[in-house]
Amino acid sequence: MVQTGEMAPDFTLPANGGGEVSLSALKPSNVVLYFYPRDDTPGCTTEALEFTALIDQFEAAGAKVIGISKDTVAKHDKFVAKHELGVILASDAESDVCERYGVWVEKSMYGKTSMGIERASFLIDGEGKITQVWRKVKAKGHAAEVLEAVRGL
Repeated sequence: MVQTGEMAPDFTLPANGGGEVSLSALKPSNVVLYFYPRDDTPGCTTEALEFTALIDQFEAAGAKVIGISKDTVAKHDKFVAKHELGVILASDAESDVCERYGVWVEKSMYGKTSMGIERASFLIDGEGKITQVWRKVKAKGHAAEVLEAVRGL
């Protein structure tokens, strides 16, 4: 599990729109990585829409926003088109990046346990260092909180 002050694990993942996104290629921009469980579910849609609504402000503050889930690129493309999302969505189908960031966790719902993505966000500075971590995120209002942290860099 990565912590504040550590270097963020690099990755290259397929992204919506047919491209790839690589953390190291985004330097010297600040990066907001937000991990979410699944495309087109209520909480994940709320979070994606809130990041999209603020995307111009994130960019003005020098930050790129990337959402990561296990969904396929095809599902990401449908999610982006349906909700007119303005964030990059990356597909971590094998859970490799999720595991390196410590967000692939055991979850419990209605007494049943299973593995899944913990909603979490990481703010990474232009040098690649993690400056802030949010775990067990509540989707509503989270993007605005992250934007304030980006402005504080």
